[in-house]
Amino acid sequence: HQKVEPELPRWKAAYDAPIPMQVLSNPDMGPSCVTSLPMFQRLLVLRCIRPDRLIPAVYNYVAGELGERFVTPPPFELGGSFSDSTSVTPLIFVLSPGADPFAALNKFATERNKEIKSISLGQGQGPRAETMIDEGVKTGTWVMLQNCHLCTSWMPKLENIVELMEPQQTHREFRLWLTSYPSATFPVSILQNGVKMTTEPPKGLRANIMGSFKTDPISDPAFFDGCSKDYEFKKLLYGLTFFHAVIQERRLYGPLGWNIPYEFTESDMRISVMQLTMFLDEYPNEVPFKALTYLTGECNYGGRVTDDKDRRLIMTMLDDYYTTDALQEGYTFFGQEYVCPDPMKYEEYLEFIGKLPADPPPGVFGFHDNATLTKDRNETYAMMDALLLTVGTSSGGSDAGPEQVVGAVATDVLSRVPKPFDIAAVANKWPILYDESMNTVLRQELQRFNKLIVAILNSLEDIQKAIQGLLLMSAELETCFYHIFDGKTPEMWLAKSYPSRKPLGAYVNDLIERLHFFQTWFEEGIPVVFWISGIYFTQAFTTGALQNYARKYKVPIDTVTFDFETPKQFLKTLPTERPEDGVYTTGLFLEGCRWNDESWMLDESQPKVLTVPAPLLHFQPQLRTKLKVFNHYNCPTYKISTRKGTLSTTGHSTNFIMWIRVNSEVPESHWVKRGVAFLSQLDV
Repeated sequence: HQKVEPELPRWKAAYDAPIPMQVLSNPDMGPSCVTSLPMFQRLLVLRCIRPDRLIPAVYNYVAGELGERFVTPPPFELGGSFSDSTSVTPLIFVLSPGADPFAALNKFATERNKEIKSISLGQGQGPRAETMIDEGVKTGTWVMLQNCHLCTSWMPKLENIVELMEPQQTHREFRLWLTSYPSATFPVSILQNGVKMTTEPPKGLRANIMGSFKTDPISDPAFFDGCSKDYEFKKLLYGLTFFHAVIQERRLYGPLGWNIPYEFTESDMRISVMQLTMFLDEYPNEVPFKALTYLTGECNYGGRVTDDKDRRLIMTMLDDYYTTDALQEGYTFFGQEYVCPDPMKYEEYLEFIGKLPADPPPGVFGFHDNATLTKDRNETYAMMDALLLTVGTSSGGSDAGPEQVVGAVATDVLSRVPKPFDIAAVANKWPILYDESMNTVLRQELQRFNKLIVAILNSLEDIQKAIQGLLLMSAELETCFYHIFDGKTPEMWLAKSYPSRKPLGAYVNDLIERLHFFQTWFEEGIPVVFWISGIYFTQAFTTGALQNYARKYKVPIDTVTFDFETPKQFLKTLPTERPEDGVYTTGLFLEGCRWNDESWMLDESQPKVLTVPAPLLHFQPQLRTKLKVFNHYNCPTYKISTRKGTLSTTGHSTNFIMWIRVNSEVPESHWVKRGVAFLSQLDV
């Protein structure tokens, strides 16, 4: 603190700089306590203040220490891998999402005048694959077995076939090519002895669009120039390839882009392109946008989409490309650089695509500029998690080993986490009442928290005994031990916990705040304002609020839902009395936008501010037929930032909570593409 405070302007300059490492390395600009450090230690400082810029700095560090060849991936070249193989050595393509090596291999086989037989493995394909291998061993034909990860039951048989191959009995020209996603069932012996390759799909918007134009059927001149409505076809075709590239690039932005990262492929685009020309030929007097949008968005691409929020997004995105406006001259997808060109020759399209910016702004994908920050941070955190996996169990150069560190943490947490709640005392003080469902909510919440408290206390006490040599440490306890040493929340706790992505210190602080909230509720009665983020099972709380209203006015609960208000009078001071109906709530955060206190509606985020607290919300129960009509964005609300969840045994999602309607003066599609959502807790 004493070293940082006198140089705050220099720290701020480093934080605000586009390339902060340059400032941290410059004695005239950066803090003196950092500029004098070795390069590696400066990387540690950068990780703390600007994690989004760590990856480029690590690239530069590795290139400077070891050379450029260690940060530049080699070009994919089949010839080199082939020359390393023999007739009894399998060649293995390790697949990545969107990559398909078959076209490259087919071309390579043609160049060498080799016949290649291919089969996609799946149920019942094992015997056919075995026959193909037997024939190839005798005749020297190449055999390609695709998607080995889908035929797990046949993998032991494949392993046996490869092990029994003898060079003397195998045609010298024979080669066995295998493709598989990373899979625990893939035979280890084949993996160890084979030649391993991997290929990445085109990266970047420009490369993606170019790749689409160079694939069949678009690259076929007869197809490209064969539509009877040439103008409409080529305008919408370019829009479709742009859409295909955009929805794939959105995956790089994590949950902000898609709740679930879908693997959209060339086949999705290919069938959409063929349907486009078919419908344009069949409807000479109009462009059937409704049919095209349904088939492309709901069937071809939407067939992969399982999350209803993602389905809303993909249809919203497609509306920008399959629209009558796209047929107008000068229509742009984003700014003048991304105009939809008028029809031209195939070669001119390739030239036009080649001139697109190499590094597109986030707005092209529908995001705010802050989304780049989110993407870069996610990459950094993924790298740090991967680095932690390589860390051994030794204590390194520190004075304190894992035992001392974990022992100190266990003692600290045990002293702060209270004992389980007395459920009998809760039931006595706040009995179950017909007209007050919140008493039931309180009891159920405390029962859930008790299970978590017991799990935490027992595991920490067992770890302390194990450190002292009084207890044998089980595998589960050892995993818990090293999670605590790494500063992670142990999986043993999360199995009994509410969803959370917080590191250990923040998780414990958050848990204690939640327990304090419920202790106050138990002692003083139902809160005037509920801290919705502190509730374990949020859906039970919202159901309790609806149930109170339904019983009070004697209406069926399935006819009641929530209206949402953001009362201006509580901007600076919280209410002192409970509302007549419904509940006041606080504790939510907005991601992807901010709340404007002046216009009292959603607004664009401030630079570098990724999440902001939401205003106090009044959950007002109302009959579904009497909901207020106003300009709004129907905002999804999640427990944690991963956004995706699974259906639990209660029928509720483990992550999604509810839809909340909030004031907005811009069309809903704007915030849908921004990925705007409420979160009940942050990751820190």
